[in-house]
Amino acid sequence: MLFLLLSSAAPAAQSENPDPWLLVETKPHVLKVMQGDTPVEVFTKIAIGQHGAGVDKRRNDNKTPLGEYRIGWINENSKFHRFFGLTYPNPEIAKRGFIRGLIDEQLVRHILRAHLVEATPPQDTPLGGQIGIHGVGAGNRQVHEMFDWTHGCVALTNEQIDQLTPWVRKGTLVVIR
Repeated sequence: MLFLLLSSAAPAAQSENPDPWLLVETKPHVLKVMQGDTPVEVFTKIAIGQHGAGVDKRRNDNKTPLGEYRIGWINENSKFHRFFGLTYPNPEIAKRGFIRGLIDEQLVRHILRAHLVEATPPQDTPLGGQIGIHGVGAGNRQVHEMFDWTHGCVALTNEQIDQLTPWVRKGTLVVIR
């Protein structure tokens, strides 16, 4: 029953969504603002998690989670200049975490319930949390340009995050691949 609920909670395909959405391409280190299938703004030299990206993220593994998320909250006063929090973990990640024995059925249900009512899922889980898109803040811009340095987030320069801000609102679709 739990897995039937998880499979029915899949988000709508981005091609059906007329609103702008964000595509993060981890290999070329690019974030694109998309309108349908058309890029309308492109940000290069983004940084991701220190240990790359993957589908099976765990707390403190410094990986950026691949998948589909929404902007769950916006922190204008972040130490990283601005922080767009993602609705991570999503139901698909919760299902994999349950199968791998990382989380129990109660936590899966809590994550699913948050997803169904478009709320932020629990952020302190064995799967990790507090994943988002943010600026460098007072950090070293040269480090940002040379290395993947985050604990799993997607980072842009402060100037880039300012340019991205008009495109982003709570609920904006974010696809990381």
